[in-house]
Amino acid sequence: MPAFLNPAEAEAWVGAGLLIFLAIVIFVAKAPRAIAEALDAKTAKIQADLDEAARIREEAQRLLSELKAERAEAERQAKDMLAAAEAEARRYEVEAKAKLEESLARRQQIAERKIASAEAQAAAEVKAAAAELAAGAAEAVLTKRIAAATSDPQVDAAIQQLATRLQ
Repeated sequence: MPAFLNPAEAEAWVGAGLLIFLAIVIFVAKAPRAIAEALDAKTAKIQADLDEAARIREEAQRLLSELKAERAEAERQAKDMLAAAEAEARRYEVEAKAKLEESLARRQQIAERKIASAEAQAAAEVKAAAAELAAGAAEAVLTKRIAAATSDPQVDAAIQQLATRLQ
């Protein structure tokens, strides 16, 4: 057996140590590169995740600002609608008051006309009653005078004037 394969020989141990050393050198030379590649891949994945998270955050910020703008617009529209509704309610209130006042004025005019008509009718009735009473009194007075005296032409003329005035 050759001397480099005999474990009792020092050359065999030197050869084995050399092989182990070369294996370690090759492993050590390739291991950092493999470790570096693995770390670079992990770093790239983490960076991609961070970039994705940043993109998602920017999109969320954009959506949040859009939602805030939409909310502000909706609140503004609600305030405008409320103001319009209040203005319309005030307008309806003014119209209702005007119609009520107009209706009350119309009813007051009708009542005043009825009162004036009733007053005129009552005045006419009072005048007619007064005229009848005056005519009756005048007739009674004249009848007494005529019975007491003979016919007086002035009294006859007055009676005829009175009769024409009362009609």
